Amino acid sequence: MANDEFGLKGKVAIVSGGGGPVGSPHEPSITNGRAAAVLLARAGAKVCVVARSLDLAEKTVEMIESEGGDAFAYAADVTRQDDCRSVVEMTLDRFGRLDCLDNNVGTSAHGDVTQISIEKWREVFSINVESMVMMCKYAIPAMITSGGGSIVNISSLRSIRPQNSTVYSVSKGAVNALTATLAADHGASGIRVNGIILGPVHTPAVAPMLTPERRQTRIDASLIKREGTGWDTGHLVRFLLSEQARFITGQNICLDGGISLIGPQR
Repeated sequence: MANDEFGLKGKVAIVSGGGGPVGSPHEPSITNGRAAAVLLARAGAKVCVVARSLDLAEKTVEMIESEGGDAFAYAADVTRQDDCRSVVEMTLDRFGRLDCLDNNVGTSAHGDVTQISIEKWREVFSINVESMVMMCKYAIPAMITSGGGSIVNISSLRSIRPQNSTVYSVSKGAVNALTATLAADHGASGIRVNGIILGPVHTPAVAPMLTPERRQTRIDASLIKREGTGWDTGHLVRFLLSEQARFITGQNICLDGGISLIGPQR
């Protein structure tokens, strides 16, 4: 099914956060992780789709298998170290190797430092940062055994343009630093690590929170007057994980329609 344009045929990928809500019939959209998993499979990769909900992970697998791809669903809470270890072990048991990891799990929180509770602070860091640390802890040795690999960490525009979201912004700033540090520490072992700083991307997760006016404001903030989709995220994930990006590592790349340049606050 794949001509190996991306050098991913026969490679094995884990997509953490590969499930998520499904778009409604009148508002079709796709989550970042689901799009990445589908696109990786279209390029010939074998995919372990990880989500807290097995049903939602299986929906992604159904999409992949309907196109002739190879994938399996695995339910895990990646804020738990044992679950992260199990994800990697199950992938190795199923496919025999590991080449790619998309760390796509995350949560948001609003409010400044005077408004956030320490419990919420720890929860956000556990989901946004520690989950990626622990997935990498177990994925990197497996990748080294397989001859090298590539990792993508999903960050946010709030990490470089904070606005009334202290804990979220700080956690995503930590993700940016994690990306650079992992790249520096493991490059000699053949591991590339890059991050994606997401701007306003329309997915089923954010759709219920957006009024038509709010959505238009997000579009107007873009220099190219459009909003991103989960597919946009998925395409960049696939590129960064592929051999086409073999000389790119340690970079945090904005996917934001130019908002980070001169666009207004959204």
